[in-house]
Amino acid sequence: MTVQTVFRVEGMSCAGCVARVESVIGDVPGVEEATVNLATGRAAIKYLEDLSNDADFRKAITAAGYGVRDLDDSSDDEKEEVGILRQDVLIAVFLTIPLLLIAKLPLVPSVSDAMYGLLPKEIWKILEFALVTPVVFFAGWRFLSAGWSELRHLNPGMNSLVMLGAGAAYLYSLLVLVVPDLFPKGTTQSYFVAAGVIVTLILVGRYLEALARGRTSQAIQSLMRLEPEIARVIRDGTEVEVPVAEVVSGDVLVVRPGERVSADGSILEGSTQIDESMITGESMPVEKMPGTEVVAGTINGAGTIRFKATGVGADTILRRIVQMVEQAQNDKPEIQRVADKIASIFVPLVILIAIITFVVWMVFGNEPALSFAFVTAVSVLLIACPCAMGLATPTAIMVGTGHGADNGILIRNGGALEKLAAVDTVLFDKTGTLTEGKPVLIDIVDPVSGKAVEDPAPILKMAAAVEVESEHPISKAIVCAAKEQNVDFPTASSFVARPGYGVGAKVGGKQVWIGSPRLIAEEGADVDGSKAAIDAIASAGKTPVLMAIDGKVVAVFGIADTAKPESKTTIESLKGLGMTVGMVSGDNSSTANAIGADLGIDRICAEALPADKAGEISRLQNEGRKVAFVGDGINDAPALATADVGIAIGTGTDIAVEAGDIVLMSGDVRGVAKAVSLARGTLRTIRYNFLWAYGYNVALIPVAAGVFFPLFGWLLNPMLAAAAMSISSVFVVTNSLRLRKLALPFSD
Repeated sequence: MTVQTVFRVEGMSCAGCVARVESVIGDVPGVEEATVNLATGRAAIKYLEDLSNDADFRKAITAAGYGVRDLDDSSDDEKEEVGILRQDVLIAVFLTIPLLLIAKLPLVPSVSDAMYGLLPKEIWKILEFALVTPVVFFAGWRFLSAGWSELRHLNPGMNSLVMLGAGAAYLYSLLVLVVPDLFPKGTTQSYFVAAGVIVTLILVGRYLEALARGRTSQAIQSLMRLEPEIARVIRDGTEVEVPVAEVVSGDVLVVRPGERVSADGSILEGSTQIDESMITGESMPVEKMPGTEVVAGTINGAGTIRFKATGVGADTILRRIVQMVEQAQNDKPEIQRVADKIASIFVPLVILIAIITFVVWMVFGNEPALSFAFVTAVSVLLIACPCAMGLATPTAIMVGTGHGADNGILIRNGGALEKLAAVDTVLFDKTGTLTEGKPVLIDIVDPVSGKAVEDPAPILKMAAAVEVESEHPISKAIVCAAKEQNVDFPTASSFVARPGYGVGAKVGGKQVWIGSPRLIAEEGADVDGSKAAIDAIASAGKTPVLMAIDGKVVAVFGIADTAKPESKTTIESLKGLGMTVGMVSGDNSSTANAIGADLGIDRICAEALPADKAGEISRLQNEGRKVAFVGDGINDAPALATADVGIAIGTGTDIAVEAGDIVLMSGDVRGVAKAVSLARGTLRTIRYNFLWAYGYNVALIPVAAGVFFPLFGWLLNPMLAAAAMSISSVFVVTNSLRLRKLALPFSD
């Protein structure tokens, strides 16, 4: 049996680390898939439980030089890590400022004379050594220990580059201080200040990156905070307060005005309005009464309600949403898998370039060649930024999925965003997706003239008296119309139902039949005179229903499943995004074509069975199109599975969370346009991140190596190289955070 487990992996610093962890997990017997996310620090593993277990994965990860923690501890660990980073930054900055002053003030002649008049130059160098040592070996210990572990396991990463760069600068300077005679004349330049500034700048960069990465997960944190800690439960007839964790399915709970609902359930007593915006993205409160459902985490309005808990703990919709968002954030789209393969060889390549740089400048460089070669090699090590490569995709996915959740768009996997961004055709199911999903009485026309009857009340009175006895959707539409017009109707007798045809009954001593033309004809009424009215209604995409009283046709009803108000604007928006829009429906051609024409749909497939819907998608895919299908997530399962991206329509509390790659929580089809815009914005951000990450390295590594020195005299100071590397990582994360402000269609 295939199961999944998720760990928090500690010590990863770049995409190379991600590739290494995935590789060692993949080597464990029984592993089917391993996905590691640098931004979240999580490893998700699918495996056969009879071949391996958690202990095997922990052992493999630990043996590779990384730490492993349970997810339950991750939140506190992250806060502790940020706190330790802040402490190290403060220590490093506190010591590096005087280090910089001691090293650089002598460049001013008057200050130099004063300093060296106060203390000999050698004493100032010893002070530099005293200041830089705790910066490198205390504040920067994380780089040394992690870097050595990476090298020891033959898996060099970001920490290895920092360790080699800062460590080389420190060791070189220490030897110059202790045994200067070892070095040729002119090569006794001290680089203590470079070592200190390098560590400090990279620590500051890591700290800013950690803060920014924390903000990328705000959507998850906000969702988790929705769940109240205390619930009011009826126990032995008494209302008591208990921790939410103690609520069990079947408990009767009380929610007072302004409080958050503590579990999923069905209302037993009371009515109210509930703000479900944090779940569905819809700002308008939803009317609730006995029999309707409530969702944990939503906010009660002015009424007090009692409800029976049906979903508690991990089984609430809120928790399932959190799990889905976390799963999507940990998922790895194809673009990231390609990047990881490149990043896995990046650091070894950088080290090789640094060695070649050192050798070339030692042989061909200007005097003092040793100092020149040393500076360029260290700059190469420090300018390289594999972190940016590793963060380019996961940070954008985290922010994108979080922004989607805030707008009622649940993205079940990160790959869906990549695929949706490439979609050029959107197919909609008609019933319940583009339309309301229930018949509505649209027309009451005279059977001869075909014009609307002037006074529909008498007809509705007789029709509703008969139809109220039936549960058929068309019957309900007629009764609903009568009630909306405040028509009182009598009680019928001798009710008869003819399945598939219609109904009949006695009303006030008169025989009334309502149904198809065939039924009315069989009951002795002349329907030929009504043919024009019947055809006109049918051609408009409505279902014609005849009503006869005592053998005479008195009215023709036009029944239709009306389009949702937002459907037309959604289709216009999608067309504005360059999409081809189609509709598949099980309805007859005239009905489907009428709806499609009204909404401005390009491609219509009518009289389609579920298998036919999947077939239509396959045909489009064979034409080279990328297809998204939008349906209710239940009877459209084959089509949702066949499409490149399946988008399931939810209805607030009744969410088909197991269907489709993307779920629209509110049931509002405008979410399709929002999802497409979000997907395109996310992929655009990922591409910008990669452009920066790769462009930065391709452009600046040659500069650091001194390639342009012979032509332009360009040479990069190691301290500037370290600053540039830190800025690169922070830029990628900050650029991803811009997605939180991405404007989506129809957003207020």
